[in-house]
Amino acid sequence: MPSRQVLEQSIQISASATVVEQCITDLELMHRWLNPALRCEPVGEWSTKVGSRSRFVVQVPPIHPTLKNVVLEREPGLVVWGFEGFFRGRDRWECQPNPRGTLLLNRFEFEIPNPLIRWGFNTFASRWMKADMKAQLRRFKRVAEEIYLLEQ
Repeated sequence: MPSRQVLEQSIQISASATVVEQCITDLELMHRWLNPALRCEPVGEWSTKVGSRSRFVVQVPPIHPTLKNVVLEREPGLVVWGFEGFFRGRDRWECQPNPRGTLLLNRFEFEIPNPLIRWGFNTFASRWMKADMKAQLRRFKRVAEEIYLLEQ
């Protein structure tokens, strides 16, 4: 299997792009849709400005694998994180307003430098991760639509 992998997905959300973007950039809201086994911790003050740093920690005792992140691109409706750790790559979140609300696009491209970890991921975790990313988008949709309804 090639070392570089790309997972792309999208979901239509019945909420404004502003609310959808808020769910990407607000740390408390993010923790409502992230997998409960994953925590995002700011390095310094939380921000999604270019150059801002954070880390994603997988809550798997005793090792707690960690990805170090930095915001690479930031525009209205777009956040791209670059990351290093057991994965290396980019996680792109883009809001596209449309007549039904917002189409949220997520592109996760990565490589796993260590061949043993890559083999383990491809053998055991790849299918689970793809399913979890789809479940994450469904949780994201619920959070964004709930926020949007509260604002109406």
